[in-house]
Amino acid sequence: MRWLLMLLVVLNLLFYLHHINKQPPKVAGELVTPSASEEADIQLLSETKPLEPRGPSGHEGSVCVYLGGFDQESVALDVEQRLLSLDIDASVKPIDEAAGTDYWVYLPPLVSRQASLRQLKELQSRNIDSYIITVGDLSNGISLGIFSRKDSAESVVSRLQAINYMASIRELPRTHRSYWIQVRGIQQRLLTDSLLGELIRDFPKLGHQQMPCSSIANVE
Repeated sequence: MRWLLMLLVVLNLLFYLHHINKQPPKVAGELVTPSASEEADIQLLSETKPLEPRGPSGHEGSVCVYLGGFDQESVALDVEQRLLSLDIDASVKPIDEAAGTDYWVYLPPLVSRQASLRQLKELQSRNIDSYIITVGDLSNGISLGIFSRKDSAESVVSRLQAINYMASIRELPRTHRSYWIQVRGIQQRLLTDSLLGELIRDFPKLGHQQMPCSSIANVE
């Protein structure tokens, strides 16, 4: 009889525990399962597009101010130091700019260096200025001068043809190196009209222009 009573107590306890686990009470902070209509408005964080940061200007960092155009690097360095002393980040950029074409008159290389040397002696015996080319694709050829005007070069070729020397002309691009001071980014705002006026007064040949930073490459 006692064992039967204990069995009933255990069964009641098990039933009570089962009932509690099946329907747990709601507590504060409990997550609520959204309805079907609410699920349509839910979007995962991974599916959202992050907001792109917006600066004062989307192109501010891609355009630079260039000051200078000096023939002497020392003058450009003086301007650079003036700007650096005002906490304006600046750097000197040497630029090679096209400045016309030169015309090189030459005799092509012969079969050997000895043959070219004999030809050189013949030319010099005629008082024709000439020398052996030692480097490049015309090595062992004979240079007869470089001229700034094409008609002058053609005149030399004609005179050589008259004495049975077949000279040629090669065009050589002529460059001029100038020095500019580059100012990048928001530093350009510090270049006020009054400051530019002072720089032009102290450096009369100073030029001022704004161009894409990538439009000018450094000269090694």
